[in-house]
Amino acid sequence: MDEHDTTYKLLFSHQRMIEELLVGFLPEPWVAALDLASLEKMNGSYVTDNLRGRHGDAVWRVRWGGDWLYVYLLLEFQSSVDRFMALRIMVYTGLLHQDLVRRGELGPDRKLPAVLPVVLYNGERRWRAPTEVGALIQAPPDGLARYQPEQAFLLIDEGAYSANPRQPVNNLVAALFRLEHHRSSDEVAGLLELLVKWLSGPEQADLRRSYLEWLRRRLPRWFPGETFPEMHDLQEAYEMITNRFEEWKERQRLAGVEQGVAQGIEQGIERGRLEGERKLVLRLMQHRFGDLPAAYRLRLQSASQAELEDLADRVLDAASLDDLFQ
Repeated sequence: MDEHDTTYKLLFSHQRMIEELLVGFLPEPWVAALDLASLEKMNGSYVTDNLRGRHGDAVWRVRWGGDWLYVYLLLEFQSSVDRFMALRIMVYTGLLHQDLVRRGELGPDRKLPAVLPVVLYNGERRWRAPTEVGALIQAPPDGLARYQPEQAFLLIDEGAYSANPRQPVNNLVAALFRLEHHRSSDEVAGLLELLVKWLSGPEQADLRRSYLEWLRRRLPRWFPGETFPEMHDLQEAYEMITNRFEEWKERQRLAGVEQGVAQGIEQGIERGRLEGERKLVLRLMQHRFGDLPAAYRLRLQSASQAELEDLADRVLDAASLDDLFQ
């Protein structure tokens, strides 16, 4: 697990992030019945019988009437889409249920609790893999379908969300996704301004620190070659980054101007060289055939470097202008 994964998991260890994820990205009527004040983080490591385990995935539970609903949040940072993610989710959900049975945490009816599996996908490519296990299983013979497993998960493709300008930036989770896939330094500055506003209260101090740590580790990737001083507060970070972005954009502008000047000089030299060769070929042709008619002058004026070289090679042997320009 790299440091980016670690800071991302740190952000989603905060209750407010889970609240805003559920409310902002699950437009389902039953979400309104959740007692969000009852959200509590569970142990995130579930060990199989052969002692292989999952570590770090965020597992929360929340009251839904008299029952618990479990939210299994899997953070996916791999660069390629996992075709068998639905199968992985089915296994992880089974491990969660198995762990609850072993610890005696089922309700009086001894039924397994409902689980909401959520995959936050952060890759550059858009997600194309199935979100249901059934799509991964071959069509069974008649009568066998009811014995096949069923499992689906909620996919949140952050890049697809951020690329859609109609998607609102109305909470902390949406702002995080947009920051991850920002398109300009101005967008970063605007999103940071929102975060400063939303996390201004003293009760948000821990979440502010988590965002600051996440931001500190992301900036070098967003702006390679730039150095940023130590940041102690989100407001300080916003002001420093905004000023630094202005300096960075000015340097980029000047670098672009310098590059443009260099390219212009190079293009000017090339045009001068081409014009010199055109004049030389014209002199050779006039010496061989006399003054050129206007039609041939136009053709010579539009000739490329390769065409001028070819004309220079053949002018002394050509019988006529028609023969030369054929």
